Amino acid sequence: MRANCVRNEHLSRRTLMKGMLATAGGGMVMNWGGLTGSTALAAEARKQNKHCIFLFMNGGASQLETFDMKPGRPTGGPFRPIDTNVPGVKICELMPQMAKQMDKVAVIRSMRTSEIDHGRGITLMHTGYRPSGNVRFPEIGAIVAKYQGTVGADLPDFVKVSSVGNSGSGFLGPKYLPFGIGSDGNLPTFSVSNLAAAKEAKRHDLRAFVDDQFASETKSEVAKMHIEGYEAARRLQKARAAFKIDAEWDKYKELYGDSEFGRRCLLARKLVESGVAFTEVGQSSYDSHADNFSWHRGLVPPMEHAWAGLLTDLKDRGLLEKTLVVWTGEIGRTPYINNRAGRDHFVRCWSTALAGCGIKGGQVYGTSDENGLEVKENPVPEGDFFATIYQALSIDPTTENYAGLRPIPLAPFGSKVVKTLLG
Repeated sequence: MRANCVRNEHLSRRTLMKGMLATAGGGMVMNWGGLTGSTALAAEARKQNKHCIFLFMNGGASQLETFDMKPGRPTGGPFRPIDTNVPGVKICELMPQMAKQMDKVAVIRSMRTSEIDHGRGITLMHTGYRPSGNVRFPEIGAIVAKYQGTVGADLPDFVKVSSVGNSGSGFLGPKYLPFGIGSDGNLPTFSVSNLAAAKEAKRHDLRAFVDDQFASETKSEVAKMHIEGYEAARRLQKARAAFKIDAEWDKYKELYGDSEFGRRCLLARKLVESGVAFTEVGQSSYDSHADNFSWHRGLVPPMEHAWAGLLTDLKDRGLLEKTLVVWTGEIGRTPYINNRAGRDHFVRCWSTALAGCGIKGGQVYGTSDENGLEVKENPVPEGDFFATIYQALSIDPTTENYAGLRPIPLAPFGSKVVKTLLG
């Protein structure tokens, strides 16, 4: 093989690989963020052994049909508030199971973010950064995988179950890419070889030989990542059982609610128990420009039942104190109701929620005005939201990685941790 390749062919291939990666990264020179620093910080964070479950409401759930109701106001809608297990805190009647869990939850009613469209908002609420043509920022899952993941683990450190996100690992590189599975929670067909074990072993030996020869001559980070990717795929074969929940579902479907979202949340708990650092679980179809109340009547009950079951299960197993559960979408919905009985995109004042992992439950942070049009007290921009999440996970939000020669902090410069939310 080497006899048929002259030196300039190796150089041209390497140049091609670099060019492809630079184009994918927005035209910049890449070093994948981890080549110049923060290894010691990652090792220190891993000692905390913390996890994150990221519940993402794709399309943007309405704050007025969940956590920030306005009964009696022209923006209020048809649903009514109900009491919770925290005196003085009321939430929507569509969420009776979560009403019993509010002592574990900190609600933020004063989110004020900067991207009103879905695509850019999804990027913003997965990375903490507005989309940029020059830098591809890593999603929060990639950050948590780097700083809380287990090196050489059989399971991926960043798993996405029926969810969205368009940034992946960004400038951190392929080592921290998400492992995505579909809405049913089953592994993709390509995750297992259809070859006989002996034949697969021979193929692997040949591939490893070729990879090692190439890597020894080029000293390429691309080659190293390629080898690591194959090794991670092979290790996954030994841990496939962590994704199987069918045998357990009858036992837990009452707790989580007999829904697809309930199954995904059970899977998330199982993955936390198996050591996965970050699991994202999605629920779609909240973009209710028309028939907002019908859509929320159908979507919120299975979501809140599963969420409540997840918190209960984590607590009962002693996992909640080490697992941060984040509930968010990319946007909120307009307080005023349009002529199609819908609510449109809104980012001036909306709601998110946090629980577990040092979050001080039983509180509502920030307030909106009487119609929900503006933040009245304690606005929380996206940077502060992400800084608080990282702090709860024992990850310093000021830590910097490098995109080329440019230092990029985990949360944008100037972001502040909302200390009131932390116990």
